[in-house]
Amino acid sequence: MAKLKSVYFCSSCGYESPKWMGKCPACGEWSTFVEELVRKDTASKQEDTRSFGEVRSEPVTLSEIKAEELPRIDMDDGELNRVLGGGLVPASVVLIGGEPGIGKSTLVLQTILKLSGVKSLYVSGEESAGQLKLRADRIGIQNDDCLIVCETNLDEIFKHVRKVSPQLLVIDSVQTIYSEVLESSPGSISQVRECASLLLKFAKQSGTPVLLIGHITKEGSIAGPKILEHMVDAVLQFEGDQHYMYRILRGVKNRFGSTAELAIYEMNRSGLREVSNPSELLLTQNHDGLSGVAIAAAVEGVRPFLIETQALVSTAAYGTPQRSATGFDIRRMNMLLAVLEKRAGFKLAQKDVFLNIAGGLRVSDPGMDLAVISAVLSSSLDMTIENETCLCGEVGLSGEIRPVHRIEQRIQEAEKLGFSRILVPFNNLKGFNKKMKIDIQQVKRVSDAFRLLFS
Repeated sequence: MAKLKSVYFCSSCGYESPKWMGKCPACGEWSTFVEELVRKDTASKQEDTRSFGEVRSEPVTLSEIKAEELPRIDMDDGELNRVLGGGLVPASVVLIGGEPGIGKSTLVLQTILKLSGVKSLYVSGEESAGQLKLRADRIGIQNDDCLIVCETNLDEIFKHVRKVSPQLLVIDSVQTIYSEVLESSPGSISQVRECASLLLKFAKQSGTPVLLIGHITKEGSIAGPKILEHMVDAVLQFEGDQHYMYRILRGVKNRFGSTAELAIYEMNRSGLREVSNPSELLLTQNHDGLSGVAIAAAVEGVRPFLIETQALVSTAAYGTPQRSATGFDIRRMNMLLAVLEKRAGFKLAQKDVFLNIAGGLRVSDPGMDLAVISAVLSSSLDMTIENETCLCGEVGLSGEIRPVHRIEQRIQEAEKLGFSRILVPFNNLKGFNKKMKIDIQQVKRVSDAFRLLFS
């Protein structure tokens, strides 16, 4: 006979406890335990594994295991294929997370609509069939191989799967799915963990890849237990500012590819468009004669692109100067301002400094440092940087310009877009013997770069 029991789960790691605790003994987080009701079957007890009874699986040696390289599923999306590592691996589970309204459902729906010859089942737990039809009409793609069902009960979903036998299963979203085995509400720690575990078991046994769409918390992490990210094969983060048109898909975890890749999309009325060459879109080319603008040759993952860095330096109107950065780490900007004041002799302690990465992108490449301090100094001196000049280099605390990775790709990207000069760190060109039309100038210190830019 089944009875209800109150159990506490850690919302960070999923640790189970019979009572509430302030600090989780598993992950060390504070105030993360939530109470949930679960159904315990007291009539039928499972066999104790310590009795060493008969087991179903048998241990084998590595030489006895046959490893077959299964062909990946081409998603008909060059950007998504690159992030996935070359396509979708059969029997894999991919989790796509992002803020509300960022375009997760649009990205997945238009991707499976473009898959011709691949039967897919799109399970929607948030939208009705009519709403999905309106979105598909807006995207403008028709595909009879894509089947839509609106269901949140996991047992009913598996009934549809056995009836349809899809080659690709999409769950939108995993926080809305529930299992009748548990009494807790959909989206709870136990429900998300149980449903994800059953979907993972289905994918591995049937060989059907599963795409899970997940919500994120206000801190930016995937909602639900942290074990959800450990269970799946790949975690993709879909991010971007809703006030800008660009969206970035990053690989946070990928068992079948690199996590250094990213994909850039442009949001428009007909869905998401692939941005194959983001440098041309991120450069406005209308800053002729304007100070405070520097072009950086950045790299995100293994993909180089040129991006416009904007800075504004003005006298502080109040006692405390303001420091603001959009798309760039504010702590790193404060460090660069300290380097400017200590090593280059520019007094910015009584100045307001505002920094913006154009296009609404968030870049974490340390090779942006030289462009950031050059834009700040350009605005402070009210002197312009030549339009056909771009920069790359990491700035150290002693004012030296440190080498950056993938320098060859940065230089080739700058030459391809018509830039005539690029400033690179000294001794960063070892082994680079290719003749380029662009003028490559090496700099050792911050003062050397300023002398070349503003002399």
